[in-house]
Parts: sequence; C-alpha cells; structure tokens
Amino acid sequence: MAALLRVDDLYKDFAGLKVLKGVSMTLERGHKTAIIGPSGCGKSTLLRCINYMETPTAGHIHLDGELFGETQNGGKYQRMSEKQLARQRSQVGMVFQGFYLWPHLNARDNVAIAPMKVRGMEKRAAYELADAMLEKVHMSHKRDEFPERLSGGQQQRVAIARALAQQPKLMLFDEPTSALDPELVGEVLKVIQELAAEGISMVLVTHEVRFARQVADHVIFLGDGVVVEEGAPDQVIGAPKHERLRSFLKQILEH
Repeated sequence: MAALLRVDDLYKDFAGLKVLKGVSMTLERGHKTAIIGPSGCGKSTLLRCINYMETPTAGHIHLDGELFGETQNGGKYQRMSEKQLARQRSQVGMVFQGFYLWPHLNARDNVAIAPMKVRGMEKRAAYELADAMLEKVHMSHKRDEFPERLSGGQQQRVAIARALAQQPKLMLFDEPTSALDPELVGEVLKVIQELAAEGISMVLVTHEVRFARQVADHVIFLGDGVVVEEGAPDQVIGAPKHERLRSFLKQILEH
C-alpha cells in the first residue's frame, strides 16, 4: 500500500531566498512525524507547501497515492484550480500557531460552520459532529462560549476540533503551542497525544522536543532548508549523529 503522504524533492524560494532545498519525506498511514529545527530553517514553509498554502518552486506531493495541488498532462505539471484544490485540502486538517477562530461565533458554531459551508452537511448533523469533536478535545463544557471568553489553550483546542471536523486523512500541526503561555501548553499537548494514540496520521512541527520524542514514530531535523538527520525519536533525539543537531538539542533541552 502506498504511503499516505509522499513529499518528493521539494524546493521553495521566496524572491531569490532559498528556503527549502530538496526536502523529501514519507508518512505511513497512522504514523506521526515530528519536524524539529531552529527558527527560520523552513519547518513551517514545508508544512504550508504540503497543503499548497504555498506553491512549491519545484518538487511534488502525493496524498493517498494522488498527486496533490497539481495536475499532470504528459510530462507537464500544472497547479490545480482553486476549486480542485479545495476538494483536496478538505482531506488535510491544519492547526496553526494562531487560532483564527471567528470572533462572532461561539465554540460550537466555529466547529460546525465548515462542515455545513464546505461539505453541505445538514445543520443537525454538523452540530452533532461539532459536539463530538469538542468532546474529543475536552471542550464540551465551553461550547457556548465566544473566543474572547476562552484562554489561549482553550481556543487552540477549539481550533483542533474544527480541523478534526473535516474528518481529514492527515493532520498538520504548525507549532501549535508556540503562542501559548507556558502553563497552557500541557493541555494542548495532551489533546495531541490522545489523537496520536488514536492512530490519526499527523505531521507535527514543534519546538517541544521532549514531546516529539514521546509522541512521534519518526523525527526529522531540518537545518537551512535540508534534512540534516532523520530516524526514530530515540536515535535522533537520544543519540544524534550530527554536530548541528547535537548543539540544537543542547540549546533546547537546557532551557
């Protein structure tokens, strides 16, 4: 069976600045890959290219055996139309550093709105789905609250519920705890850990290295837009081979 996600030789330039320089990775169904590395090494850009929020300069992405974000005609590749891309993107749930909740909607409505608008789900079914997803992230008791009445950790858990309501094949997490006060980080990591234990396929960009070691099947260390080292968490984080990775871990783990 084909890997759920395959990234082949991905490059991304921004106005001459080379951010990704030939990154490849695969993710098997039900597996969790954590991407770690210093700020500015291309981690978030890689995630945004995977779901075509950024169009790669070169390289290709396959999701569930299907070319993602592009159509191929003969030997030529062409970016999909926004309509085609929207269909594919609905298979990928994305959780950002910011929460991006609708301020005028309560938690339940924030989760229910996309299934109704994007998938045409009937209202009752969408609210049942929203309730189930809020329960999954331990936010049922706050379903009628508006975002301004929620802590950062609670808002992020609603954002995770909203992504899960798409019923995606793949979840992408882009530094989901970096905007949170330290005392709120644990509640979000706990939810991600529970989702990982359920067998949800995920790619997680994080600076929480100890958490990555606990939750991931595979860890990638990115440096200057290239994969410097990758492998099992105990190997990459516990017994790193490269000096760059050793010095990065020393810096992170001593804090």
